[in-house]
Amino acid sequence: MPELLDNAPLSDKPEETLFEGHPAMLPSVGALLLSILTVGLAVIYFAIRRKSTFYKITTERVVIESGLFSKRMEQIDIYRINDYVVERPFSQRLLGTGNLVLSALDRSTPQLRIEGLKTDMMKLYERVRTATEEEKRRRGVRMIDYE
Repeated sequence: MPELLDNAPLSDKPEETLFEGHPAMLPSVGALLLSILTVGLAVIYFAIRRKSTFYKITTERVVIESGLFSKRMEQIDIYRINDYVVERPFSQRLLGTGNLVLSALDRSTPQLRIEGLKTDMMKLYERVRTATEEEKRRRGVRMIDYE
């Protein structure tokens, strides 16, 4: 009798990393001004905060690891994402950073904020959106809006 493998992949296509890294040390002009006003002392705080957060976005999942001594990992399968918001306030646009807010059909983490990324936010948004739609199609997931 053939054996059913629960961990068999749905596809032969490997998981691709869309973004991996820490947020920017100085995510906005406000952080830069605070660092200047405190003669660099705020930079220590921003450096520690930066090192304590790690983002990994792939074609299958979004992972946020946070914490300096005690670590916490949040993960959402990308097919559960149902809405995206790209935030690029003026103070962040001046430094080339932005935020990506993902709403998901997940009870423990209905909203995931990915803050202070120094990357092309619109390009990342498009890649995440495309990966989400491909993963939904691959898994046969359909979203129904009852509103």
